[in-house]
Amino acid sequence: MGLSAVSELVSGRGTSMAAMKPRTGDGPLEVTKEGRGIVMRVPLEGGGRLVVELTPDEADALGDALKKVVG
Repeated sequence: MGLSAVSELVSGRGTSMAAMKPRTGDGPLEVTKEGRGIVMRVPLEGGGRLVVELTPDEADALGDALKKVVG
């Protein structure tokens, strides 16, 4: 990434939303409905959280896949 791309992200003029979102701290597994999407926050080993936004169809598919694995 070039210097101009970095300055665009820092100034908020770039297209990357990840650089503009606040970092999430450690915490429990959370799933919330935000707008039309579903946001899942998964705690990670070593700290931090994985934040994933899903559509309702993707959440259903994930639920089905997890049920197959855990029974």
